Amino acid sequence: MQRVMARPQATDPVGSRLRSYPALKTMQEIPDALCFLNGTFGPLRDAKVSVLDRGFLFGDGIYEVVPVYGRRLFRFDEHLARLSRNLAKVRVLNPFDRAHWLEHCRQLIAAQPAPDQLLYIQITRGVAMRDHVMLPDLTPTVFIMTNPMKPPSAQQREHGVACITASDFRWERGDIKSISLLGNVLARQLSADQGATETILFRDGLLTEASSSNVWLVHQGGVVGVPKSEQVLEGIRYELIRELCEALGIGYTLRPITKADVSDADELMLSSATKEVLPVTQVDGKAVGHGALRGKPGPVYARLYEAYQRAKERQSI
Repeated sequence: MQRVMARPQATDPVGSRLRSYPALKTMQEIPDALCFLNGTFGPLRDAKVSVLDRGFLFGDGIYEVVPVYGRRLFRFDEHLARLSRNLAKVRVLNPFDRAHWLEHCRQLIAAQPAPDQLLYIQITRGVAMRDHVMLPDLTPTVFIMTNPMKPPSAQQREHGVACITASDFRWERGDIKSISLLGNVLARQLSADQGATETILFRDGLLTEASSSNVWLVHQGGVVGVPKSEQVLEGIRYELIRELCEALGIGYTLRPITKADVSDADELMLSSATKEVLPVTQVDGKAVGHGALRGKPGPVYARLYEAYQRAKERQSI
């Protein structure tokens, strides 16, 4: 009689971890929303690109995220200008002029039931056999979709959010809004694992940004941000916050910021397309601020947030 040996149980630590995340989506759960892909509008769940697309193989592409309020695009021209600058940095031709971008975006916005949305634009270098060299004359892959906006909760705005700090281990061209976001994903996961909202990053002892936000501190009543550089993405809110501070009579300065500066800040804030401006009230388990306002959203944040809401009405098209 032939003996059958018992087969050892295979271990799958990665798979078991993945199965523990209920947020993972299947194809059936992808919404039946409208998207734009290479000149055609169609259902998002049916959209497909080649496995030889350089965005898939190399992360070779650029993206933008534009907030939409009441079906109107917020600071659209600023987002489009940044998209053009970033495409030029990676030597990809902008496939559309402003009128065509606006036409495609508005068609998607009109098809989405939610009035407040996040519009996502992605352009890759295109499809070619795998080669690191930037091959000439490729046709860019253009993808646009829009989803309902998920803004910070009322509780987060009332009480502020917690962040952690980490070394900025990402590549040194943070000024390019690249779809190669693995470094940002890993950085954000550090804070997610600790139940925090963001990971604030430092390189050589100086603040750069957070995993998906710009970081601002308040010192002696004025707003302070880091200087624009190749290591920092120039968020659209850079110029917006400068404008708001000027209108409100609040000081606005860009200078190198140390970890000690962050620890000693009177207030700390995040800014991004989804967060707008959001107060940070705890960093690495320690309360932000001083005196009676320690661990609470501060007055400068409150003024900026209200001014931001007014700007949304004036600067959306």
